[in-house]
Amino acid sequence: MRLLFITSNRLGDAVLSTSVLRHYVETNPGIRVTVACGPVAAPIFRAVPNLDRIIEMPKQKRGGHWWKLWKSVVLNWWDIIVDLRGSATAYVLPGAKRVVLSGNDDRIHRVEQMARMIGLDKGLYPKVWVDQKHLSRAKELLPNDGRKVLAIGPSANWGGKTWAAACFVELIARLRAGDGLLPGTHVLLVGAPNELDAAKPVIDALPATDRTIIFGDEDLLTVQACLERSDLYIGNDSGLMHMAAAAGIPTLGLFGPTREENYGPCGPVVAHVRTNMSYDEIWASGATWRSHDSLMGSLSVEKVVDVVAALLSGKDGNGA
Repeated sequence: MRLLFITSNRLGDAVLSTSVLRHYVETNPGIRVTVACGPVAAPIFRAVPNLDRIIEMPKQKRGGHWWKLWKSVVLNWWDIIVDLRGSATAYVLPGAKRVVLSGNDDRIHRVEQMARMIGLDKGLYPKVWVDQKHLSRAKELLPNDGRKVLAIGPSANWGGKTWAAACFVELIARLRAGDGLLPGTHVLLVGAPNELDAAKPVIDALPATDRTIIFGDEDLLTVQACLERSDLYIGNDSGLMHMAAAAGIPTLGLFGPTREENYGPCGPVVAHVRTNMSYDEIWASGATWRSHDSLMGSLSVEKVVDVVAALLSGKDGNGA
């Protein structure tokens, strides 16, 4: 059995889509998988079981990336074609079954929407598969001295949804304090290469012996393996937040100008907390996508600490 799985350019959406891929892999032992996605997302699929091929689809003028994909796969017979980008490609390829996502439904979470698309009442949690090479590298990067690991995603691909660096500095200090929730914990700081400068105040606030920094200098599957060895993740709405939730660790997502009901972290132990301003209030205030100024100013450190405490105690940690 062969599956062609067409998914997102964006990392976060691609991670969420692994809930669908997981369904087909787990219910069809031995299924051969070909993944087509954007270059940024491609690394998270490299350890998918029974992977035949990853086809990277950098955007080209006049839809040239779709023509390139068609030429790459048209000579194969596909038992299942899943297209989560809603293109016409699935209908012009030889195959037995086609599943195509037709637009977003903002009434429900994306994982729930994709589950309904494939006939499930409830979606599986997203999953990013890792291999032994990346697990071994994670052991080298993180301490093995009994300390817990606090993973922090202090940046994002858009400034509007990025909590202030000073707030992350204060939050980490409070959590690591002797009377904090995670006293003396080691801190893993993760982000994209172009986000390093924005995260520098957070990095510089920690002694070198108490931190591990990964901003594009390690494979994404190594990042995933590091997240799996972490005890808690806190970060802005980003692909890394979704990777942390997929790792199965307690994950707290920070939200403001994006919708947690559609893009909140999805995993066994997750929570979200948002600004005191609602999504609608933020956008009614004159906010614009063109500005990179943070729209997270009404989220206090105190509010985040309270939700972390609830999350770690196993209670419903979701903040208003």
